Amino acid sequence: MSAVSETGDAGLPLYEVIYRVLRQHIVDGVLPDGLVVGETALARAFQSSRIPAGAALKRLEDEGLVTRFGGRGLMIGGDATAPPLRLDLIDAGLTLPRTRMLEPKTRNRRAAIYPEIEHIVACCLPYGRFQLNESLLADYYGVSRTVAHEVLTRLDRAGLVTQDVNQRWYAGPLTPELLREHFEVRWLLEPIALEQALPHLDQADLRVRHERIRRVQAGTRTPAGLEQLENDLHVETVLRCSNSQLRDAIRRSQLPLIAMHETFQRHRDTDEIEIMLGEHLEVFEQLLAGRPALAQQALAGHLKRSVISNLERLTKLDLQGRRHRVPFLIAVG
Repeated sequence: MSAVSETGDAGLPLYEVIYRVLRQHIVDGVLPDGLVVGETALARAFQSSRIPAGAALKRLEDEGLVTRFGGRGLMIGGDATAPPLRLDLIDAGLTLPRTRMLEPKTRNRRAAIYPEIEHIVACCLPYGRFQLNESLLADYYGVSRTVAHEVLTRLDRAGLVTQDVNQRWYAGPLTPELLREHFEVRWLLEPIALEQALPHLDQADLRVRHERIRRVQAGTRTPAGLEQLENDLHVETVLRCSNSQLRDAIRRSQLPLIAMHETFQRHRDTDEIEIMLGEHLEVFEQLLAGRPALAQQALAGHLKRSVISNLERLTKLDLQGRRHRVPFLIAVG
């Protein structure tokens, strides 16, 4: 079938492969008009998470090849009044590209979905205590219970979740005491890591990160943009050190603090954002000027000052306004 022979490039992103395969099936008339295609079913068929499946469906919707019809999922064809046809995609005629099925990255669903789950869990910590349901996580991402368990085990090693005596997984809460301890680890260790990272830092990369701060200062500040700046400094720069044990120790204390940067934007704390941007800029300016000791000093000062502002944010959070609502993350208490 043409969809298999023409769309098997293992170098393509998974969402692109799903899009091309599904589009070819629709254009060739292999999949019937009226067939309902949802993220979950599509993700399960391609052994992916819902993210690439959703991206593929969005492109097909933009092209008018699938439409919304008032029920769950999207319908193949442009007639939203036609009766929906709900069939298993394979039974309906979907043929998967063999080259993609043989690719190790496709089978390694844990690696594909872990970064997203890590971010969701880290962002929930300031909002209380949560139980992570292994079965619901597996269903949500269309993976096996084994893969879901491997993800939770990796979160445990990262310090984001713990398992009780009944084998249930929990995350949070991020208390003021824990927040203070995490920042103390960071201001003690990150300057050391920065010194070790110096031989591995490229001046061109540093200039790009410096300029990105300038653009944010002059433009719109979004949670995603602020998080990118955090990643530029504290991950892409500081964690370029060669000591893997040092990297792991720092990362364990960085992860629980991710959500605090979203709260800056939601609480419209423009003063804090301005201060943070200036402190990040100072670190990169000292690095670009060849003054590593001053860069280390600026980094330590930034982290020490951040403790106070983050503690203030933590006490002002509206626990009823929890974000990142996903079925597998259940608020406790």
